[in-house]
Amino acid sequence: MKLKLRGRRPRPKAFAVLPTLLTLANAVCGFGAIAFASGWAGYEPATALFAAGCLIFLGMLFDGLDGAAARWAGQTSKFGAELDSLCDAITFGAAPAFLMLELAKFEQVGIPPRLLFVAAALYVVGAVLRLARFNVEPPPPPELAAEEKAKGFTGLPSPAAASVVASFPIALFGPQLVSDVEPSGAAAQMDLWAARLLPLVTFGVALLMVSRVRYAHLFKQLLRRGRNRKLLLVVVFALAVVMAVPRVAVPILVCWYAFAPPAVAGWNRYLRGQPPAPATFPRPATPPTGTGDGP
Repeated sequence: MKLKLRGRRPRPKAFAVLPTLLTLANAVCGFGAIAFASGWAGYEPATALFAAGCLIFLGMLFDGLDGAAARWAGQTSKFGAELDSLCDAITFGAAPAFLMLELAKFEQVGIPPRLLFVAAALYVVGAVLRLARFNVEPPPPPELAAEEKAKGFTGLPSPAAASVVASFPIALFGPQLVSDVEPSGAAAQMDLWAARLLPLVTFGVALLMVSRVRYAHLFKQLLRRGRNRKLLLVVVFALAVVMAVPRVAVPILVCWYAFAPPAVAGWNRYLRGQPPAPATFPRPATPPTGTGDGP
């Protein structure tokens, strides 16, 4: 009688530990931003709103690191991609919208609460649709993969949209927390108008997230070999803004990244009469993370 050797059953592949922890840290930052903005921690409103904005930027850092860690360890997975989108919906969807509402409430901008809620709700909807579209879009053909990847993003990435909203409380309250000097006169009026502008900006980036406007991948362009005069001009412009107006440099630069491409596209199409760019295959999501270099 022949004895049959029982082989071991294949163990299910466990999810990647380090990339998953980094992705979950992104979600914790988003939840922390909501908690701080709501006043749960008991800090002064200015301090709490500033901390909430910083936590959103910290979430962006974790969001970029999780994908790099997964690719470095060779542990990309569908699970990571779905988890990343869920965490992004918290940090780059719900948290910025709630932060905008609390900032408008604190600054008493004089805008009807219903309009503020509509702007915040549309932002959340735009972020969720952006993330969902990013996950389901088919990859480009192999012969076009490298070219499409170099082109960047279709629609404003959700981390970039979140950075636009989060930059306002950082610019408004950061210098005040450092110097312990309350703004007065023209500075106070400028802060009030910036807070009044934020709901409109939030509405604008909500539309741009679901648009088909092409956005460059700045980090990959910085790492590319060869000379790039256009990128050099961008770096010089950014340094000039930082040197000239350091307090509002972050909002200016992130708003420029968000609103310059649609402005240029509109100028070329409607004023110069250039036809729109032909439809191209959007860049597919790279599991387990799509931000940092993703949605």
